[in-house]
Amino acid sequence: MRLSTKGRYGVRAMFDLAMHSGEGAIALKSVAHREHISEKYLEHLFASLKKAGLIHSVRGAQGGYRLARSPEDITLGDIIRVLEGPISPTECVIDDTGAEKCDRSSECIMRTVWCRVKDEINDILDSYTLAQICEEQRKMSGEGYMYYI
Repeated sequence: MRLSTKGRYGVRAMFDLAMHSGEGAIALKSVAHREHISEKYLEHLFASLKKAGLIHSVRGAQGGYRLARSPEDITLGDIIRVLEGPISPTECVIDDTGAEKCDRSSECIMRTVWCRVKDEINDILDSYTLAQICEEQRKMSGEGYMYYI
C-alpha cells in the first residue's frame, strides 16, 4: 500500500492547522506557503476534509480554515480514510466479507494475512493523533521549552 499525494499532503495540511490551532482561522494561502503545496490542490483537499467534518471554513477578511475537532480527537487514520478511501492492501479485504470482490474469499488463506495487515495498518494510523504529532514536532524543534542560564 502506498499513499498518494492526497493522503500525504492532506496529513501535512491538517498538521499545519493543528500546529496553528490557537491562532483562529488559518488562511489557505498560509498553509500552502508553509507546507509547499499548491493552493489549488489544497482547495481540493480541504473541500473533502470539510465535507467529512474534519475542518470548518470561516468566511470574511479574517477567514480561513480551522479544525472542526480538537487535535486530540483527530487521528491520521481519520484523515487518510477521507482522502484515500479505505486503508487496505487488497480489494478483497476492504470490507468484512470480501464476497463481492472475490469469489474465492471463503477458501483463500492469503485473505487472512491481508486482513491482519489491514487491521495492523489501521490500528497504527488510528493510534496517532494530530496532538501527538504536534507534540513530537515541538520536541524536535525545541519549541515549548524555556531554558534559563
